[in-house]
Amino acid sequence: MFSGITHSQARIAAIEEGANSRRLTLAFVPGFCDGLRQGASVAVDGACLTVSSEPMADHADFDLILPTLITSTLADCQVGDFVNVEHALKDGAEIGGHALSGHVDYQATLLDSRPLGDNLKLQLTVPSGALRYLFAKGYVALNGVSLTIAAIDKTAGWIEVWLIPETRRATNLGGKQAGERLNLEIERQTQVLVDSTREVLEEKLGALLELLGPQLAAPRRSHWTLPSGV
Repeated sequence: MFSGITHSQARIAAIEEGANSRRLTLAFVPGFCDGLRQGASVAVDGACLTVSSEPMADHADFDLILPTLITSTLADCQVGDFVNVEHALKDGAEIGGHALSGHVDYQATLLDSRPLGDNLKLQLTVPSGALRYLFAKGYVALNGVSLTIAAIDKTAGWIEVWLIPETRRATNLGGKQAGERLNLEIERQTQVLVDSTREVLEEKLGALLELLGPQLAAPRRSHWTLPSGV
């Protein structure tokens, strides 16, 4: 589990292509690998990855399996790119953003990036499947960064988020250009609530339709009769 608070970025130092897989070697800022061991989890642009070998100095390797390559933007990253990184949470750690699983659900596409004072407003298109879980003032994670949705248009299929100076400094979001894709993770509690409510309603409505089915299918008789002689 992660908090969605990115404190640093890592540079992709090497990529090794495999059969439906990739191995990334990341170069971290000094100190990030302190205490990091083989088998540990690190969020990389929002995707939970496992350290595949013992880290050396400030470098560590990560293997990407096919589902990760399909759902995330890590399939298209290149050597030299910078990615957001976060350690997995430890017991008792403060969650400054919101709880993230590190499982990328969708990819959003940046429509517009506009500075407003010291802040930056991003507008992104979102796949229709994600829209039912998103709402104004709710949470969303983009490239592993916990953000609050400032505005949403479910008909047009877009959301807006704002980046404060600290978020622009610590993450790669501020440098994204129109047309680039970002990893999106929906907030799990919202997903559970929405899906559970839908299942209950579908179950109740299904039972009601079974009861009303014969009546709805029966031909309707008019209560009106023509006057005699007509």
